[in-house]
Amino acid sequence: MVRIRVLVVDDHRIFAESLAAALAAEPDVDVSAAGSGPAALRCLERAASEGRRFDVLLVDADLGATLPGTVRPAVPVRGADEDRVDGISLVTGVRSAQPGVRIVVLAEKDDPRRAALALQAGASGWVAKDCSLNRLLTVIRGVLRDETHLPPALLTGVLRELTAARRHRTESERLVESLTPREREVLRCMVAGLGRKAVAERLFLSPHTVRTHMQNVLGKLGVHSTLAAVALARRAGVGPVDLGLPPGGRIGAEETHSA
Repeated sequence: MVRIRVLVVDDHRIFAESLAAALAAEPDVDVSAAGSGPAALRCLERAASEGRRFDVLLVDADLGATLPGTVRPAVPVRGADEDRVDGISLVTGVRSAQPGVRIVVLAEKDDPRRAALALQAGASGWVAKDCSLNRLLTVIRGVLRDETHLPPALLTGVLRELTAARRHRTESERLVESLTPREREVLRCMVAGLGRKAVAERLFLSPHTVRTHMQNVLGKLGVHSTLAAVALARRAGVGPVDLGLPPGGRIGAEETHSA
């Protein structure tokens, strides 16, 4: 019999243990539980190193909700920060580290926006926490067949959210394409968090020239702050400049002494 290895991730211990016990009663399911995002990542890493990878992750949509508004990268965190990984960040981290793991988000209530974010991050399903065990098992087995599972009542809202996100991305891409190659390079430096002086040193430009480029970037993107420009750039898929490259490594000599 092929057994399904499931990891339940929920910072509400009673719920996690109860769900794990219910799933463990199934003859073809092996189940473990983790009380935080970093703990889940450590479980996944340890299991992979031992050659017994998990198949499905069940993640609490409100993971880390004791810290409202906090969104942190899904990476192992030690000590006092242990619970500071939210559910969506965990989905992103797991899909990046172990793309073979299927992820189902368990939610207290339907939320089209958050469900859409979960799907964009790589989740394969969104299920109500109060659903029946049979329903949850159907979803677990379904995502292992590469199916996507959503409550019917959420489908229209999620499609609307995904369509809006795609439209925003398309508009952001169009705006970024209006930038000159130099302005795009400056934008990538901004995405990397570099200030005007650091950008000037990296690109061998004067601070005055960098300020002009930054003003041009903001104007062409139609935003009024660096933070807004960075957010738009990320929506368009613009990544940060590679800080490992030598400063000015790709800059032509004709701009080296720009005023």
